[in-house]
Amino acid sequence: MFDQHIQLPVIATVVGGQTGRLDDYKGGVESIIRLVPSIPESALQGIEEFSHLEVVWHFSLGSDNDVELEPRSPRGNPDWPATGGLVHRNHRRPARIGISYPRLLRVEGRDLHVTDLDADAGTPVIDLAPVFQEMLPRGPVHQPKWPTDMLRNYWKRADERP
Repeated sequence: MFDQHIQLPVIATVVGGQTGRLDDYKGGVESIIRLVPSIPESALQGIEEFSHLEVVWHFSLGSDNDVELEPRSPRGNPDWPATGGLVHRNHRRPARIGISYPRLLRVEGRDLHVTDLDADAGTPVIDLAPVFQEMLPRGPVHQPKWPTDMLRNYWKRADERP
């Protein structure tokens, strides 16, 4: 499907936390981002001073056969407008890459204990970095109404799931 590819290392794996590829109720779940043995613990020195991480991970439970670039309604809901595949934030994107901003709870050796990481247990982590406020979007962020409607329950606590 694509002419060029790149190879990326897996630097960590998600241990525990979310399971089942569920769409909503992702809040309050704790998990661990465990560095691979080839990365020294010293690579994390100073990270505990930050409140949040930017985590780049691979939708490994998806498949290249799931990639969908043509316009479709989010979550199959006809009440929301059909939008192109690059407007969706799910496993049907071409590179199947997700980005999350979990809160860092503590660091124990090679383990970063986090909450509100929406990647499932076993997910390969491609990269991570502390969140710098200065690197967040500048200026007001705007969007249509449908993402707010769609994600109404996304960060509700997992123990509130009906």
